Amino acid sequence: MTEKDKELHDIFSASDITANDEEIEQDSNVSASQNENGENNASENNGENDIKRQNKRSARSSKRLFRYPQRTTGGVLPLIPMRGMVIYPGVLLSFDVGREQSVEALRYAMDGRHEIILASQMTLDAFWPDPDQIYRIGTRVFIRQVLELPDDTLKVLAYGLERVAIEAFVTEDAHYMVRFTSLTSTAPDKTPILDASMRMMGDLFQRYSAISDRVTPEAVMLVRNETDPGHAADVIAGQLPIRFDEQQQILETISVVDRVQMILKILHREIQLAELEQKIATQVQTQLEKNQKDYYLREQIRVIQEELGEQGDADDDIALLREQLKASLIPDEHKPKIEKEIDRLERLPSHFPEYATQRTWVETLLELPFGRTTPEQHDLTRARRILERDHFGMVKVKQRIMEYLAVRKLLVEAEGDSSLKGPILCFVGPPGTGKTSIAKAIAESLGRRYHRLSLGGIRDEAEIRGHRRTYVGSMPGRIIQAIRHVNTDNPLILLDEIDKLGSDFRGDPSSALLEVLDPEQNNSFRDHYIEIPYDLSKVLFITTANTVDTIPTALYDRMEVIEVSGYTEAEKVEIASKHLLPRGRKQHGLTGADMQVTRAALAKIIQGYTAEAGVRQLEREIARLCRRAAIVIAEAAEEGVRKVLRVTPNNLIDLLEKPRYSFDMADKEDQVGVATGLAWTWAGGDTLAIEVNVMPGTGKLILTGQLGDVMKESAQAALTYTTSRSETLGLNPELMKERDIHVHVPAGAIPKDGPSAGITLATALASALTGRPVRHEIAMTGEVTLRGRVLPIGGLKEKAVAAHRAGIRTVLIPKDNERDIEDIPDTVREALTFKTVSNMDEVLELALVKKSEDAE
Repeated sequence: MTEKDKELHDIFSASDITANDEEIEQDSNVSASQNENGENNASENNGENDIKRQNKRSARSSKRLFRYPQRTTGGVLPLIPMRGMVIYPGVLLSFDVGREQSVEALRYAMDGRHEIILASQMTLDAFWPDPDQIYRIGTRVFIRQVLELPDDTLKVLAYGLERVAIEAFVTEDAHYMVRFTSLTSTAPDKTPILDASMRMMGDLFQRYSAISDRVTPEAVMLVRNETDPGHAADVIAGQLPIRFDEQQQILETISVVDRVQMILKILHREIQLAELEQKIATQVQTQLEKNQKDYYLREQIRVIQEELGEQGDADDDIALLREQLKASLIPDEHKPKIEKEIDRLERLPSHFPEYATQRTWVETLLELPFGRTTPEQHDLTRARRILERDHFGMVKVKQRIMEYLAVRKLLVEAEGDSSLKGPILCFVGPPGTGKTSIAKAIAESLGRRYHRLSLGGIRDEAEIRGHRRTYVGSMPGRIIQAIRHVNTDNPLILLDEIDKLGSDFRGDPSSALLEVLDPEQNNSFRDHYIEIPYDLSKVLFITTANTVDTIPTALYDRMEVIEVSGYTEAEKVEIASKHLLPRGRKQHGLTGADMQVTRAALAKIIQGYTAEAGVRQLEREIARLCRRAAIVIAEAAEEGVRKVLRVTPNNLIDLLEKPRYSFDMADKEDQVGVATGLAWTWAGGDTLAIEVNVMPGTGKLILTGQLGDVMKESAQAALTYTTSRSETLGLNPELMKERDIHVHVPAGAIPKDGPSAGITLATALASALTGRPVRHEIAMTGEVTLRGRVLPIGGLKEKAVAAHRAGIRTVLIPKDNERDIEDIPDTVREALTFKTVSNMDEVLELALVKKSEDAE
């Protein structure tokens, strides 16, 4: 025990105001008494017995002959703030003291007249309240006894003397000292109304005690024998289980008549509550078994809400829903419908299945933004920097976003607000070309929130438009769920893999998307679940697809298609050196000083270990290279050697083993009947050698090499053209009837199709029939007609890259494709010579070696 504790013990022990041992023991056993912190120290099972014992003690102590101090007009006394407790004049109350400041105030009082001021603090959160957090009406009490408890707290038994008003706080150091004035009410005149109220108050209190077990007979007898109506009202208030704010209101009511009327109202209410508690207990007890305690409690709440209409958690939730509806931006014409549903929800018991369904619908509506938007960034420099930061190439995509942002910026500056509707962009290209990731960069550059929806494999129309509320487990469609998730009306929503939508007996999701992706209709999109038109016109929709062939025509017409072609080898080298390699080193615990990869080695990885239009396989190969490098560096570190690995084309095979892919190079010399064509594949461009042999026969055309129908028809058209030009080419038509022509495209296990091999087939046929070699440094692409016209083709960029890689120096392209030359990378365009042709005669003139040259 410290010196301070000993001193305090001596003060309390020396007090001449003590109770006998029996009373102290009784007080110490009152396990339901509250401490000054408002904490209950007893279990629920002993609560009512403890209240009975305290009520008995209060009634018994009121009968004892004890000389309490007289009333005063005011003065200065210490103050203890009470948490959730109120003591009335003429009532005996026990409470615990544990806060250091309260102990100091109690110590000060015991050194003096054993008097102290008890006033309640306004909030229970503050451990030690400030003066402005304490009610200004309190009670002057007389401390009858103090008992030390084993947990270093003090149990105090105090008797209320009078109501006081706190005028000022004198000191606030160790404890509060306050200046107070007495609040004494003049004795009311004896009137029949007051006598009747007094008698009714006693009758109601007796009736309440008969219904409830919370009041002892001694307390009822004390009220019955009391002649002072004000004191009787205070005694009854101390016996009733009423709320703390009502207790404080009774204490602050100085007028005896008003106080009696207030007690009468409270008694009427508490009697009704007690009667209904008995009724509820009887009803529930007959319906439930002993092991259904939880259900019993829920039934009590339900019956209370139905029969009493008291405010509970459900009512608080309903009030919160009404406040949210009032503050929401839902159009006024739709709010009455939601209010009607909330009224219906209020009447439903909370355990009904319909309650959860109805409440979920209302909460979903209230959580939608309905016009709330986030600020949009219009900084073009910042947007361009973000787009260039993570993506190399993709010029058309970046240019379209910059156009959109520039128009938005000008409209905002000119009109103060932009009415430009968001475009519906569709990025079409091979897998792994950055279509999904560029959409996220676009959202960041515009300052919009981003949400991605994967549409691959969706077959149910309800996934887009939502389920009707009549179905069990109904929910909004994915579009509304996305709006709810981002909590704004102007996000960027990515509809990924739109070309992989399905359809079955449950509906066609692509048809449901027509309304979503139509700028003229999506300002009033109707989801089956929310049943209220929703404005999607501010949403920037971006879709991705690998091909447009499977996209329905009506849906395709609503989108602005931007082709994202595969990366060229030069672009892949840049992407690998700037993005993939640094990321791979970081993921595998390596640094630039540990492993260095030359650009030539990266090009070798791209050529020999990947065959793709994107960079996913390239990223996996770089990760494999980093793992192999990690083994070498880690083993060297165990030997105490710091290893720096430099990857070059020479040691690449040692790390990644043998290459898996190869590509054809241009022939070293001119050959008869062999022409080099250019083809587009899903992995980029490739060269295609077409071989033609002429042999004795009956004039048949033999086609081999797994050619598709389109390519077979091109071969027929090429043969027809060549035969029609027999005179020009110096061919004998009669002799051609006695010869068979065999056209073969190598790599027979690979299916081949497309119209762009027409001029290549015609050139190889003409070479084989005339015996004139085809120039080995020339490659060509284009479709041919029966009359020899050369038609345009697609994929010129990828085909040119393939020609450059194969060592081709001249490329023959259709005249109409001249505009596409600017899309070819500079390094490729500068190394190749492009010659445009409009008919087959020009092709043969450029591709076939003249007889004079052949003779030389």
